Amino acid sequence: MNIFLNPFRAPARTGTEWFSVGVTSSFPDISPDGDGNENENEDVVRLCGKHGPSAAAGCKVFHVPKENPSQRTEVDFPADDVTRDLTDEVLVFQYRGKFHAIDHQCPHSSFPLSQGIPFDIEDFGIVLSAGLTCPKHNWSFDLFSGRSDRGNYKLRVWEVELRDIKEAQAETKDKEVWVRRKPRIG
Repeated sequence: MNIFLNPFRAPARTGTEWFSVGVTSSFPDISPDGDGNENENEDVVRLCGKHGPSAAAGCKVFHVPKENPSQRTEVDFPADDVTRDLTDEVLVFQYRGKFHAIDHQCPHSSFPLSQGIPFDIEDFGIVLSAGLTCPKHNWSFDLFSGRSDRGNYKLRVWEVELRDIKEAQAETKDKEVWVRRKPRIG
């Protein structure tokens, strides 16, 4: 029996397993015109809203228990539901061609971020990052770092990975979207 632990390998943490949330084609790009370009005629874009008569919702929400992530379930939610518990829920969406997975609740006010407004973080016209504004108090969060524009609140950002579909034919460009909680270091 080996009683020595390897100091260079961290023990596996519970709740950090990867899981599939669907294929890339099931996540429409939620940028204003769907291809990453601005469209002057568009109204304010809501994250999970439907755009147009035949459009699909722009995101998916999953309840992922920390103790047993394999028991995850996709959550069907009405657009105006702000009273239910959002703990352990992940919001997955595609914005400007990139996939994002974040906690569903705003760390400042526990408001559902599926009602948030995505935007580009720019400096002198150069896009540096992407953000999301919570409509309850207009606080904004960076989608890559989770940092808030005010205070010390930080949005939990999940890891996202695109994987080839094993059963797919060679001509398809569809990939599978996998997410997991970022493991804590230390």
